[in-house]
Amino acid sequence: MANDLILRVVTKWLSPIIILFALYVQFHGDYSPGGGFQAGVIFSSAILLYSLTYGLDAALQLIPEYILRIGASLGVLIYGGVGVASMILGGNFLNYSVLASTPVAGQHLGIIIIELGVGITVASVMVLLFFTFARRVAPE
Repeated sequence: MANDLILRVVTKWLSPIIILFALYVQFHGDYSPGGGFQAGVIFSSAILLYSLTYGLDAALQLIPEYILRIGASLGVLIYGGVGVASMILGGNFLNYSVLASTPVAGQHLGIIIIELGVGITVASVMVLLFFTFARRVAPE
């Protein structure tokens, strides 16, 4: 695949569209089906397509593993942070109603932030898993 010009051009054209669709699914997930998990998987598919087309080394230059580890940890921290923030503001863990001036606004804000944390974690972990398995050397 290293010299396949058509595949390389299609990948460069398709990857931003896949990422844009992932963002749509991420931020429209509280109004319709979708959300953080689905958006994270869609986003990671753009990185996997790039890696399959250009090679593992090119993908690691695009997004290094330490960034993915930070992303996986950051997403969990965001998720837990919303729960702790709701407890500090007088509610129960992950009771989003206390996060804003009205309960409905708090629910909306809480769901968006929670889903963002889930999306970041899922995308990071999916790409890390792919990189780990792609590095596996075949037995001799």
